[in-house]
Amino acid sequence: MLDHVRNLPYGRNANRHDLSLVLSEAKGSCSSKHALLKAIADESGIDAKLVIGIYKMNRENTRGIGKTLENSGLEYVPEAHCYLKFGQHRYDFTNPHSDISKIETDLLEEIEITPSQVADFKVQYHKNFIKKWISDEKIALNFDAVWQLRERCIEALSENKS
Repeated sequence: MLDHVRNLPYGRNANRHDLSLVLSEAKGSCSSKHALLKAIADESGIDAKLVIGIYKMNRENTRGIGKTLENSGLEYVPEAHCYLKFGQHRYDFTNPHSDISKIETDLLEEIEITPSQVADFKVQYHKNFIKKWISDEKIALNFDAVWQLRERCIEALSENKS
């Protein structure tokens, strides 16, 4: 199942709350794919943690977003990425080329969540993190501009990942 999910194309599902869409639509984001795998692990009695890691998404650790970031004046955007932890080891099943080691040194924060939290909670948590980051780091852009930049980066990822 891990390889099957990892090999599905990257893309947002029609409904963030329905994890079965990863299989029926044959695609998924880091959130939906890892939430589905966590739910399966729970049903199977496997001790896995579903984690949101906020990391500095930049051109070095996230291939395909360089041009999008180029004119923003920012070197990175805080991104909420979901993955699994077994013990102290992180695993990323987003796509066949996912390599969690590319972002580990850029992690700003990690929290454990439940599969049901990948929809509304994850989005609100991410937005709150960005708002605090803008204030703490005195970023010249407002929240809407940063969020739109982030959305364009995710769109670029969707176009570049299979």
